[in-house]
Amino acid sequence: MKVAVVGATGLVGGEMLKVLEERNFPITELLPVASEKSVGQTIHFKGQPFTVVSMEDAIAARPAVAIFSAGGSVSKELAPRFAEVGTVVIDNSSAWRMDPTKKLVVPEVNAHVLTPEDKIIANPNCSTIQMVLALSKLHEAYKVERVVVSTYQSVTGTGKKAVDQLMQERAGGEVTSKAYPHPIDLNVLPHIDVFEDNGYTKEEMKMVKETKKIMGDDTIRVTATTVRIPVIGGHSESVNVEFGRDFDLGEVRRLLEATEGVEVVDDPANNRYPMPKDAHGKDAVLVGRLRRDESQPNTLNMWVVADNLRKGAATNAVQIAEYMLRQGLITA
Repeated sequence: MKVAVVGATGLVGGEMLKVLEERNFPITELLPVASEKSVGQTIHFKGQPFTVVSMEDAIAARPAVAIFSAGGSVSKELAPRFAEVGTVVIDNSSAWRMDPTKKLVVPEVNAHVLTPEDKIIANPNCSTIQMVLALSKLHEAYKVERVVVSTYQSVTGTGKKAVDQLMQERAGGEVTSKAYPHPIDLNVLPHIDVFEDNGYTKEEMKMVKETKKIMGDDTIRVTATTVRIPVIGGHSESVNVEFGRDFDLGEVRRLLEATEGVEVVDDPANNRYPMPKDAHGKDAVLVGRLRRDESQPNTLNMWVVADNLRKGAATNAVQIAEYMLRQGLITA
């Protein structure tokens, strides 16, 4: 089975290679793909060196699967060309997420929507993935009506340039790499992606629109404030969710514990709650600080944390490929 990783030299691409190796995805031939300036570089996979190849060479090789993390414009241009030669493309950019002809998938929530005809599948936004996974079984039980979410997102969500900016600021030297319009060390930026005409950022509107699509329910009302914080690895979210009917906190805990991919970390008496440092390198979505919103009925507060490069990107993409392989939707 030929597998292409497009954007293999980037932060998410490197994590995708790591996850493919850890999960022992059945690769017989790996095609690491990157921009022209990176062609010829060497990456390592399972202890072996692989040479980075061009987009054209990868398309000509007709891989069974291409996992993309190369940005929206590249995906728009090249994903259809891979699909034309029979490759199943799993794309991590925002290029296809809200295309009504493309599926937007978190495997534990809605993998059942995938069919043999799906050749370009969208991987959701990192902050959306962890939230909908935590909400999925609660929605089935109590009917999610409204979600108010505030995020606290790692600089790794922006990429290597942002990590460099944070570390250069922290070291007190000259900042040669600037990913943000303001300092990020010892600061908080309520600004992720570009601002839209309604005053929300694109990141905030992604959470609104993607949640409805993944959960298959346009009646869910979502409002979001997305914030960048000086943390390397791990997105955190304060989630306030209003249900259509009342709930029992013990049952909420049991439903979350029964949700595949979720780990409940909720023991405030012993200072146990989800933190980014504990999510780092993990595939699980950590959920804690479970408590009623005492200001209105049928409303729950929870704190949701996940590694944005893993479940928020690479792991989710590889899980989509694994599901399609098990269901016979991908063939070598």
